[in-house]
Amino acid sequence: MHAILAKFWKSNHLLRSLVVASFAIFLICSVIRHLLLQSNALDLGYFDQAIYLISQGITPIISFRPYHVLGDHAAWILYAIAGIYKIFPSVYWLFVIQSAAFATSAIPVWYLAKQAGLDRAKSNAIAISFLLYPLVFNLNLFDFRPEVISLPLFFTAIWAARANRMGWFTLCVVLILGCRASLALSIAAMGIWLIGFEQRKRLGAIALIFGVSWFIIATQGIIPHFRPSGADYVMRYSYLGNSLTEIVQNLILKPWLWLGRLLSIDRLFYLLLVFIPMGWGFSIRHFAPLIATVPVFAMNLLSEMSNQRDLVHQYSLPILPFLMVMAISTVAANPNRRSRLILVWSLIAFLALAKFGYFGSRYLERVPMLSGAYTAIGQITTQEPVLTTSYFVPHLTHRVMIDYTKFTEPPKDLNKFRYILLNLEQPGWASRPELAQQIFSEAQANSAFQLQYQQDQLYLFVKKS
Repeated sequence: MHAILAKFWKSNHLLRSLVVASFAIFLICSVIRHLLLQSNALDLGYFDQAIYLISQGITPIISFRPYHVLGDHAAWILYAIAGIYKIFPSVYWLFVIQSAAFATSAIPVWYLAKQAGLDRAKSNAIAISFLLYPLVFNLNLFDFRPEVISLPLFFTAIWAARANRMGWFTLCVVLILGCRASLALSIAAMGIWLIGFEQRKRLGAIALIFGVSWFIIATQGIIPHFRPSGADYVMRYSYLGNSLTEIVQNLILKPWLWLGRLLSIDRLFYLLLVFIPMGWGFSIRHFAPLIATVPVFAMNLLSEMSNQRDLVHQYSLPILPFLMVMAISTVAANPNRRSRLILVWSLIAFLALAKFGYFGSRYLERVPMLSGAYTAIGQITTQEPVLTTSYFVPHLTHRVMIDYTKFTEPPKDLNKFRYILLNLEQPGWASRPELAQQIFSEAQANSAFQLQYQQDQLYLFVKKS
């Protein structure tokens, strides 16, 4: 594998430059968004605090989601990332990792195209089309999610399966399973595809056994152990039942509960969103790889959460590798399909669906408060507890205790915090101006606190020594 990558890096100057440029663009965009105070407690602050606590040898119980991080999605890959935090703890590592995962995925995409017999021009065009797929750019801007690490691993696993590289395939499968528990279903479905359509029975069996086994271990053992109250994902399918077992039973025994939802307008529009950017490679004859996407499509289409049906959040990410494989097979079977069509179609889809326009609109809404905000953040000089708004959290998560204002769970005791940082005009996600005003009044009336900094509607209270 090292020799293959070295050969690619030396010989393919165009794609090498595109990978480097893409990494730089992804990284710069995500950092700028963060500096514009557009990142949030969920999810950047959540994972940053978890990884920081792991790196410090502290049990990773998220202070504003009070359960062990493994009780979320059993993402043990976070422990590997914590090794970097031990060298130098910084939230910017997460932007580097995420940007690198997206940019380097173009390399195994290119090799999959070459493996299918395409020439260099078409292979380059397909790799570029991956980088232009709107979900890639949009998700790179959506804070951080560990499952993005699985993207280059999925592509590499498919390449390794077709090349009969069992060692590399197994390694990729194991690492993917560490990124998110639900990816086990995608791995198991990939195994079915490899067995039934790719004639890779041994490798398919590995994927199927590993996927099913890890899903059972994670959902019935690890997650309940670290989060006895139950996982959030069950709430998304409450109309089907109150537990994973009940949901599965009702899916099989009571199809009338969910069949109607699949035909709703928003579900059909979601399918359109997913497939349109890949229209240049769409073909019913080459649908076989999409067998591996059935679990993800099912989870997204049946969920009551609408953000599982867009090209902004992470929920559609495991679909993308198999969409690309379908498209590659389509182009390989149609020699007359030109590279120019692939590039033009992909560019139009990117311009239509990528959220780059946010940098000229919603991402600028907090520019007037940047100077005061960073001055206030600079005056939080210790690692003692902080209460603040959601968009300040990712700038202050390297501590054991931090919380953000939530109208569903107003803080009951301000005295447990050393710092209270509020913006009355922009109270942040999950909050409301009246809640921010209430906390401000309580802090102002509390003799234990003093107002240390104020600019416009921004206030920093500090508990007296």
